[in-house]
Amino acid sequence: MSLDHRLSEEHEELRRTVEEFAHDVVAPKIGDYYERHEFPYEIVAEMGRMGLFGLPFPEEYGGMGGDYLALGIALEELARVDSSVAITLEAGVSLGAMPVYRFGTEEQKRAWLPKLCAGEMLGAFGLTEPGAGSDAGGSRTTAVRDGDEWVINGSKCFITNSGTDITGLVTVTAVTGRKPDGRPRISSIIVPSGTPGFTVAAPYSKVGWNASDTRELSFSDVRVPVENLLGEEGRGYAQFLRILDEGRIAIAALATGLAQGCVDESVKYAKERHSFGRPIAEYQAIQFKIADMEMRAHMARVGWRDAASRLVNGEPFKKEAAMAKLYSSTIAVDNAREATQVHGGYGFMNEYPVARMWRDSKILEIGEGTSEVQRMLIARELGLGA
Repeated sequence: MSLDHRLSEEHEELRRTVEEFAHDVVAPKIGDYYERHEFPYEIVAEMGRMGLFGLPFPEEYGGMGGDYLALGIALEELARVDSSVAITLEAGVSLGAMPVYRFGTEEQKRAWLPKLCAGEMLGAFGLTEPGAGSDAGGSRTTAVRDGDEWVINGSKCFITNSGTDITGLVTVTAVTGRKPDGRPRISSIIVPSGTPGFTVAAPYSKVGWNASDTRELSFSDVRVPVENLLGEEGRGYAQFLRILDEGRIAIAALATGLAQGCVDESVKYAKERHSFGRPIAEYQAIQFKIADMEMRAHMARVGWRDAASRLVNGEPFKKEAAMAKLYSSTIAVDNAREATQVHGGYGFMNEYPVARMWRDSKILEIGEGTSEVQRMLIARELGLGA
């Protein structure tokens, strides 16, 4: 019996549809948005109309009735052209809407998911803090119960989709008490945009992902109803670990797309660029470089699809997700570096997509769990360490 990671007819149709959208709609416009550091509302709205933000959610909540494999396929095809658009979708779905779907009450799901699935509203994931990145359990943001309200104080940083004109909510992790052993009891609470005391800072000046929205958030006596608690009190950390496990598959798919986009651009350029009277594609040094890039992208694809299939089939996937995320992010950086080299001086010019890919690749080794954290998770799953 052999494993078959080829796509079903339905998934392949989705792949072709998103591929066409990425090349026909995203590619001609995104460079200008990127140069201006401007959020591409027009493109995001079209993605919403296509149903991309609702891919893995049931139709009863306005979703498309698909699965996490479908989301990964869409992310890979978008990232072959641009990562800012891809991360907007990834964060909107796996970090913004998924916590509500996985852990929300029926009332919370019906209140938030239809607009999130339609792309009319974006959700954000408020986990990272200035002093608590990989150590998310070190959160200093607090939420104190005051009658029928939570009073939230603290700050979050590097939060994607948190300050757009269509951001509707941020799910925030906060310390709501202490366990008997003194460790913090962390809970997840939905904070709607515009709530008094909830301040969204100006966009960061970033190395890459310049057409996506990333900001710092602060909470000063922010009051929300107790009903905004997401899931059980004290289970917020465990909930977000589950969300991050899933999100690593999505980031792996995105990283694979960037790696494949580097191949696409390098093949095209190598056939067009002449040196010493011949296309550089005829030189073995270039051929071998691009062949290695293609090999890496292919193996990354096998990895994330394997992790996604385990998730979809209800099997353990934590180790496979960590391996997929670690490998794909590493080779995305490798491919971006090599693609820049293939392009020579033009690879250093922002008008060429590989320049964006080079700038966008590094964050993939950091966001949603650093490479060091992935290695810790893999080792732990192997029974190593404490």
